[in-house]
Amino acid sequence: MSERSEAEADGRRHTGSSQRRSGERKQLLLRLDPRVHAAVAKWASDDLRSVNAQIEVLLRQALADAGRDPGAEPMRGRGRPRTDQSG
Repeated sequence: MSERSEAEADGRRHTGSSQRRSGERKQLLLRLDPRVHAAVAKWASDDLRSVNAQIEVLLRQALADAGRDPGAEPMRGRGRPRTDQSG
């Protein structure tokens, strides 16, 4: 069986590389109580962020408050990127 078909049989995605590229973001399935999601979605909307970005902000703040700041790259600013900026 090929590496690709073995990965598919195991339910894994074939990335072609065993290491993640620099800057690539991790994916996470998160199950939330619908009321918690609604509250985070409202907060994110108020701050002009996506729910995903709002959760990342909250996690970063909690890590920093707990003295466990991972020193991750800074997040992009709020709202849509300006047309004269790349990324």
